[in-house]
Amino acid sequence: MGRWLAALVVAAVAFGVSTASAQETAGASRWEVTGFPGGGILFTEGSDNTGEPDFGNYALGGSLTYNFNSYWGVEGEFGAGIGIDQRLNFNDGRPSVGDVSPPDMIAYNGNAVFYPFKNDRKFVPYVTGGIGGLTMYSTDDVAFSDDETFFTGNTGAGVKWYFGRWGVRGDYRFFAVSSKDDAPAFFGRADTRYGHRIYGGLLFGFGR
Repeated sequence: MGRWLAALVVAAVAFGVSTASAQETAGASRWEVTGFPGGGILFTEGSDNTGEPDFGNYALGGSLTYNFNSYWGVEGEFGAGIGIDQRLNFNDGRPSVGDVSPPDMIAYNGNAVFYPFKNDRKFVPYVTGGIGGLTMYSTDDVAFSDDETFFTGNTGAGVKWYFGRWGVRGDYRFFAVSSKDDAPAFFGRADTRYGHRIYGGLLFGFGR
């Protein structure tokens, strides 16, 4: 009987220490690395006078976040958009085109991150915004003959759910892509283009 009682006491102490440790590490770390292997980005169509079509790409990438305190952080992000075969719909009278792949692309952004309810808890909402660039690579599928780089701005929101130092993250981002006079007719010549990106990812924190 004494042995069983001692075992129960040891187990209770161990459980208490484990729980206290988990509570101490709940929430964001000073540094966080996020990887998102699955997501999507959709660019809406241009205006009627340009006929630039809407299209979507598979999205993946990662980010590095530095949290100054419980409310503010900064984040550097690098992502890729992989063109997938799809039907393109033009709004200037041209016929739709199917089974073509839009340009592959990479995006790089520097953002501020704000945690309105603090980040010292398991479930942490955030809002974010910043600036960056988008490089689209040439492809013969849509007559995009040269690599092009565009200036971008973004804003969005998401949530982080922590399990100790590990966590999961869901993110929505709205992009505005500045137009260029020498861009191909397919994208960004006359209009600012707008995009929407959603992803789910895994994060790891360190350096409390």
